[in-house]
Amino acid sequence: MLKEIILANPRGFCAGVVRAIATVRLALAQYGAPIYVLHEIVHNKHVVQELEEMGVVFVEELADIPRGAVCIFSAHGVSVAVQQQAQIFGLRTIDATCPLVSSVHRMVEKYHGQGCDVLIIGHHHHPEVEGVAGRAVGRVHVIASEDEAERVQVIDPEKVAYVTQTTLSQSDIVGISKKLAQRFPAIRGPRSNVCYATQNRQNAVKDLARKADILLVVGSKTSSNSNRLREVGVRAGMKGYLIDDATDIRAEWLDNHVSVGVTAGASAPERLVRGVVQWLQEHGATIVTELPGKEEQVAFQPAVLGK
Repeated sequence: MLKEIILANPRGFCAGVVRAIATVRLALAQYGAPIYVLHEIVHNKHVVQELEEMGVVFVEELADIPRGAVCIFSAHGVSVAVQQQAQIFGLRTIDATCPLVSSVHRMVEKYHGQGCDVLIIGHHHHPEVEGVAGRAVGRVHVIASEDEAERVQVIDPEKVAYVTQTTLSQSDIVGISKKLAQRFPAIRGPRSNVCYATQNRQNAVKDLARKADILLVVGSKTSSNSNRLREVGVRAGMKGYLIDDATDIRAEWLDNHVSVGVTAGASAPERLVRGVVQWLQEHGATIVTELPGKEEQVAFQPAVLGK
């Protein structure tokens, strides 16, 4: 019978997400609705719906934005080609790219400028990866598996560099990076670009695994970091479920379990966690415990027009 809810710490919004949402709200206050955002500002359907209600229009193509309108680039970042196209279309742009993703952009540009083939360890078609890959033209390869690492072809094995998607887990990276190091001993790059917030939340799930029977991760299905949190929990021995909110919980998941661990992806609002806690309390939980965790003090200023 369910008795205890154990909350991971840290969980939920990271500094990059806070900055992106604040950027949209500031733009609404300064320029009025409608404000256009290329792709989802962050991967959470509740955040997107709330902003839509305030007058934000999310589009998948720049051509869908009226000329002269304010266009915000999402936290995942965009390619150089998208930036140039926005200029051609006469859009007033605000770049809400997470500063940690922007640092990966600069790495790609640096390595490419040094004549390297640049390998991006990440998921094909993810907006962040597409933006990173689009910081240079030619000799850029996305590597999503050890098999792809084995097959990738480069011009000069002595001039190879790599970066990683910021929302992966270390287990996603280690096998691929080892394979690349075997094939290209001179390869250069960071150990990983997994951001501090992603790593902290994954570490918190590992702590949960020592105390909880099952894991509920609050986050949208399109959220890479939320999916990785569930995977980390499963690898640590828990049954893990990814839920958008409390309405996704199925009572049978809790059968024969005493404690349930709850965390949230970096783009999931804390109010959704509170809703999950309330649902669990209504279904038998009487104790709510929050684990100690690493305090995050990073903060970014909202982006402004033209910067």
